[in-house]
Amino acid sequence: MRMILAVVALCSAVASAARAAEPSPELIAYGKALVEAGDCAGCHTTDPAKPFAGGKRIDTPFGAIYAPNLTPDRDTGIGAWTDADFTRAVRTGIAPDGSNYYPAFPYPYFTKVTKDDTLAIRAYLGTLAPVASRNKPPELRWPFGYRGLMRVWNAMYFKPGLFEPAQSQSAAWNRGGYLVTGLGHCGACHTPKNYFGADKTAQALSGNEVGGWYAPRLDGAARTGLKSWSVEDITEYLQSGRNVKSHAGGLMAEVVVGSTSKMSDADVRAIAEYLKSLPPSRRETIVTPPDEAEMKAGQAVYAKLCIACHEADGSGAPRIYPPLPGNALLQSVNPSSSLRIILDGAHTVTTPRAPNSGEMPGYAKQLSDEEIAAVTNYIRNSWGNAAPLVTTAQVAKARKGD
Repeated sequence: MRMILAVVALCSAVASAARAAEPSPELIAYGKALVEAGDCAGCHTTDPAKPFAGGKRIDTPFGAIYAPNLTPDRDTGIGAWTDADFTRAVRTGIAPDGSNYYPAFPYPYFTKVTKDDTLAIRAYLGTLAPVASRNKPPELRWPFGYRGLMRVWNAMYFKPGLFEPAQSQSAAWNRGGYLVTGLGHCGACHTPKNYFGADKTAQALSGNEVGGWYAPRLDGAARTGLKSWSVEDITEYLQSGRNVKSHAGGLMAEVVVGSTSKMSDADVRAIAEYLKSLPPSRRETIVTPPDEAEMKAGQAVYAKLCIACHEADGSGAPRIYPPLPGNALLQSVNPSSSLRIILDGAHTVTTPRAPNSGEMPGYAKQLSDEEIAAVTNYIRNSWGNAAPLVTTAQVAKARKGD
């Protein structure tokens, strides 16, 4: 009898310990908020019916990588991982088997995330429905498929370490810096890269081409950055996908829908305060205006196809049809985003704060390369705007999706 009672007591103790080890609802909710701030679903979800099951193709200059399964499936996901395995993977880019991840997984940013926040993320992922979805091997050009090369890359470019708060700044500013440089990994798209795919850290957040779009400057550049945007403008843009200055499109529209529109008001404003404080990290390009013939050709196209929505003075209808004068993305040194919108059209994203939608048709079939170059040059250099000349060769390249 004593033995039976002892076994019962032991089982009870084990059950109590297991219950105590279960994450609290508060921790799970916080982990979910962190996952949304990191836009993890954006890369790790292919089928919306199977969230976080991986398999999404991520194209890089070196070939394709497929995002892995983050569900708690023990065979194909992270269900068998320990907390230490997960923390090491997120913050140092090393898998449980000791192999190195490629920096398409943004561990160079996630290294700034605290251990507690990392484990909160794991707690939330542990509540997902397990999905059996085996990870796909990368399709990288030789010799980049050799993961051992990542040890050399890490030695040269990876600087592990937590975000270091600035004692001279406010708590909100430091929170924004923690999110922008860490979990939000904004520099993964908005910071220029060197030949080996590493950030040009001296030019942080000064714009970069990615996926056929141009992720614009997030620093304080006067013409092509955020100098003319207020903290309120940045906050509204991140929460709704639009403001009086611009609309989100392309990859950024996906980030707004899947991430920033779901974040807390405090966190979004903290990001805005941090970004608004950044000085320009490099000079803006000196611009030579297009010649008179080019501007007249562009004006003719604009008067025929664009003026009805964007008005003769380019003012548009803010939050419905984005204004063109002073538009930072429009004036970017790289015209990729402007060309994508003109060729393919645009759809205004809908969010809880801005549910009304708008459409712009694409003109790829209606306009020649010469006409698209002309109208792009016209809107990029009218109403006080100034941007480098767009060539027909650039339009032809964008048309082919290169």
